[in-house]
Amino acid sequence: MPSTEIVLLIAAAIFVGSLVQGAVGLGIGLVGAPVLTLVAPELMPGTILWLATVLPVFTLAREWRAIDWWGLRWAFLGRIPATAVGAWIVSVVSAQALGIMVGVMILAAVVLTVRTVRLPMRAPVLVGAGVVSGVTGTATSIGGPPLALLYQREMGPRVRSTLAAYFVVGAGASLIGLAFVGALTMAQTVTAWWLALPMAAGFAMSGPVRRVIDGDRLRIAVLGVCAASALAVLVRSLFG
Repeated sequence: MPSTEIVLLIAAAIFVGSLVQGAVGLGIGLVGAPVLTLVAPELMPGTILWLATVLPVFTLAREWRAIDWWGLRWAFLGRIPATAVGAWIVSVVSAQALGIMVGVMILAAVVLTVRTVRLPMRAPVLVGAGVVSGVTGTATSIGGPPLALLYQREMGPRVRSTLAAYFVVGAGASLIGLAFVGALTMAQTVTAWWLALPMAAGFAMSGPVRRVIDGDRLRIAVLGVCAASALAVLVRSLFG
């Protein structure tokens, strides 16, 4: 049983991550995954994936009318089969090497899309984002940035609701993939259930933040969260 200090630290990380995701569209993996990797690595990636499956339901209850169903269709076409690849990678590739590769890839994508590259919202690009997200989400629990970078210039409700629908199905598929290869434990599942309380509290507090950043600030927030996700993966891979 983890000490009280560790339990409170994990709960605080999930609270903050849920607040960020409720406002921006992604973030629970950014904040929660590095903390869990540091203090309770045996809970990764299953615990975060459970939370990443449940938390978006709250967003969908609030903004489901803004979902981009056309984009989701193509993203899922890449995400679902790539989940199997991600589960296989978890079983054969070292966590350090995988984390470095994912972190560098996401950070490079953020840098390119800040000024020089505008990714077109086309079917092949969405499928590609789904493939990358399926692999990274299953292997590292951070699968949001590839798709979020495509939607960074969309309106807030469209970004959040589309990512939420994507996470419900995508993270759920990743859980099934991990269970299939024996990498999902009962401890990860039980921990996710008691973390549902700080997760719900963080989402409840996201409303005022969401109203402040919607509009021109949302793209900056999306890029910032994606870059922070990449750096978090790199740091925990290099020094964890």
